[in-house]
Amino acid sequence: MMLNCIAVDDEPLALRMVASFIEQTPFLQLTGSYSSAVAALKGLQQASEPIDLLFLDIQMPDLNGLELARVLDRGPGRGPRVIFTTAFNQYALEGYKVDALDYLLKPFSYEEFLRAAQKAQRYAELQQSPALPPPSPLPTPEPEEDFLYLKVEYQLVRVPYDDILYIEGLKDYIKVYRRSEPRPLLSLQSLKALEERLPRQFMRIHRSYIVALNQISSVGRGTVQIGTATIPVSEGYREAFDHYMRRWK
Repeated sequence: MMLNCIAVDDEPLALRMVASFIEQTPFLQLTGSYSSAVAALKGLQQASEPIDLLFLDIQMPDLNGLELARVLDRGPGRGPRVIFTTAFNQYALEGYKVDALDYLLKPFSYEEFLRAAQKAQRYAELQQSPALPPPSPLPTPEPEEDFLYLKVEYQLVRVPYDDILYIEGLKDYIKVYRRSEPRPLLSLQSLKALEERLPRQFMRIHRSYIVALNQISSVGRGTVQIGTATIPVSEGYREAFDHYMRRWK
């Protein structure tokens, strides 16, 4: 399927490069290129046919790319998707918050551009897929999954439950600490939303922490030890945790 695209960048060389990449990609159709987000917004409003995809710089005067992405109506099946193009990697988390499809860090090659464009193509094809038939009234029970998928940067990462040590909540996102890797996974979601997806082998023991109960090596006065981490048990969660521990006394 063909995707209608526009390119937006206040640097003329960067704008010409993105426009050239679009024109040499068989499933992309360049319908406009703009040197400012304000001009792009006007172009979107006046477009004679729907725009599917924006290749959008972030740092621009007057209205930057993140602000334009927030202005656009991109509800389910509506409005264009966004791929950010920028020289500054500190905007990755902000791009994630506005549900960008991808994030190309300048200078990027045509190969990197094509991978991002193919992601947009797959998304568009999924949006046009026919709805699945209703489920059978007596479905065959499926085995309980022993893993979950986390959205990390711009991909889904499969995380087995038995690899999770504990999870830390940090305002709008979470850190998942694992046995297999020293660095935690960072995922943009609330601790409460993740708590609702986890099985009974996990317990919330603090406003900011969920622990894997089978990974606790010792229990102190108001704390638990998991590996090298000492995690507090807060007052609001202590009764439930003490009730669990009494089963093993």
